[in-house]
Amino acid sequence: MSIDLHFTKGHGTGNDFVLIADPDGTLDLTPEQIQGICDRRFGVGADGIIRAVRSANLAAGAAALAEDDTAEWFMDYWNADGTVSEMCGNGIRVYTRFLLEQGLVELGPGETLPIGTRSGVRDLQRNATGYQVDLGRWRLEPGETLVRAKNLAVARPGLGINVGNPHVVVALADADELESADLTFIPQLDPEPADGANVEFVLPHDPLVVDGVGRIRMRVHERGSGETLSCGTGAVAAALATRHWAGAGAPNQWRVEVPGGVLGVRMFPTEDGEHVSLSGPAELVFDGTLHLG
Repeated sequence: MSIDLHFTKGHGTGNDFVLIADPDGTLDLTPEQIQGICDRRFGVGADGIIRAVRSANLAAGAAALAEDDTAEWFMDYWNADGTVSEMCGNGIRVYTRFLLEQGLVELGPGETLPIGTRSGVRDLQRNATGYQVDLGRWRLEPGETLVRAKNLAVARPGLGINVGNPHVVVALADADELESADLTFIPQLDPEPADGANVEFVLPHDPLVVDGVGRIRMRVHERGSGETLSCGTGAVAAALATRHWAGAGAPNQWRVEVPGGVLGVRMFPTEDGEHVSLSGPAELVFDGTLHLG
């Protein structure tokens, strides 16, 4: 059966997505179709696909509604290789703007929009840079992971951090190392996490802190997508790891420079423990129709 698929292309600091409105959850794309759509030579080209579906209309949405019965919309996110992902920090901001532009939700100043994801409900607000998402509680993983990447001479220790999806963060010594790492090859992790992980390579600025804000640069290899211009949850993991390495007195507000732009990260206390938020732009670039045979 062939269909005409109406879509919107969007990005957050260069991390790009194909967004599809499917409120009733009737669209069932295969991994091969997702790979074809995301192919940058033969398809639309994207780091992943986001389907806008009401939480009540897919199995994964049941847990979101059980957590928050006002989480009407679910972010059904798929990596470029056709595998499913728990969460995407840039994607959820772009998804929010897509819902607004489609007239599916409203979000006034100071209001909060709950969005269901496979890692739980996430709350979105507008802010001066675009949108801010509360990613909830985070977790420092036990043990140490050795990371090998092409063009880095020796294996480096990585810090495991989970912010709804898994990350391993590696500190580099200088700009030459950051720029020379060849992330067209998948970094090798030892031990390999059961579900894989995004891998962030981080370079702190000197000085690290200016006017109370920590500053780092980052490149990332995303599980299922390869190197991307930005990774929102990766920026959060990189800031959390750098604060951990810096020790007592390190700030709770961070500026993270990625190849596609700048993201903001903030850690703050709540009744159920420390939460971390991500803020940055969300752009919609063009609409189109794709014929799928």
